[in-house]
Amino acid sequence: MGVSDPSVQALRQRLIIAGDLPQSAGISNSFDSYVDGAVKRFQARHGLPADGVLGEYSIKAMNIAADVRLGQLNTNIVRLQSMSGDLGNRYVLVNIPAAYIEAVENGRVATRHTAVVGRISRPTHIINSKIYEVILNPYWTSPRSIVEKDIVPLMRKDPEYLKKNSIRLIDGQGNEVAPETIDWNAEKAPNLTFRQDPGKTNAMASTKINFHNPNNEYMHDTPQQGLFNKLARFESSGCVRVQNVRDLTSWLLRDTPGWSRQQIESTIRAGQNSPIKLAVEVPVYFKYITAWAATDGIVQFHDDIYEMDGEQELALQTTTGIEQAAGSVERDNLPQ
Repeated sequence: MGVSDPSVQALRQRLIIAGDLPQSAGISNSFDSYVDGAVKRFQARHGLPADGVLGEYSIKAMNIAADVRLGQLNTNIVRLQSMSGDLGNRYVLVNIPAAYIEAVENGRVATRHTAVVGRISRPTHIINSKIYEVILNPYWTSPRSIVEKDIVPLMRKDPEYLKKNSIRLIDGQGNEVAPETIDWNAEKAPNLTFRQDPGKTNAMASTKINFHNPNNEYMHDTPQQGLFNKLARFESSGCVRVQNVRDLTSWLLRDTPGWSRQQIESTIRAGQNSPIKLAVEVPVYFKYITAWAATDGIVQFHDDIYEMDGEQELALQTTTGIEQAAGSVERDNLPQ
């Protein structure tokens, strides 16, 4: 703000056309408070940090042609129409490309949560299901892929890795096996269950939320809270991490006797593994909506992270380089 440059005229024109800047603000070289506010409004509508700085991602979003955006809207109208039936009085909506979660009651959003969803090579599945269980202080069982690609190499470097991360080895009869009895340099990883105890280091932290699905996906807390501050929150192997998960848990368990917010907090502090069946299962909808408008008429656009909208330029705006950042390792919940 405060810069005067001829290019600001083109910016003003673009923002006026999009409805982000009032026409009365006029066309001039000045990047003033009106332009600053308009840029922030544009950024907020496109899932970008509303900092008023015309950076790389904001410019990319501005330079997507109107006919491409119209096509994106038409594509998403079809997706939204598939949700036009009775979704239920209470339900949870996970919008994958927007990376957020809403708990909805009687047509109004009761609580909204920032999320981390599946990365491009390990996408979160689109599904209609029902949440049937909340587990406080959950155990985490490592997928075989993480055992082979991550944990075994880490054990070769640091024989104390399992102990430091409260991961126990369990055999087929349910007996615990001492890590020092395993040959970690063997060609194959041991055929054992790698189970992490509940606690602060647990990959799911305080909470796991189960819903019916064939993909072994679930929603959960995370000890890595800094991930929610990232612009591109597409880093998991399909499961969905939930910011402020205890607010969602309280809402889900509201009709389940004996589970007030106070009792939830007390149980988490005690560290006791506590599976809780919901008294009434709550519908959950994992959807893929990249463009929409609310009743205020303001149109929102988000990146087509899984390349499902049919236009390459919609696919990789803020998500460029995420695969490299995530690495080739499938580390949905690997303890750090």
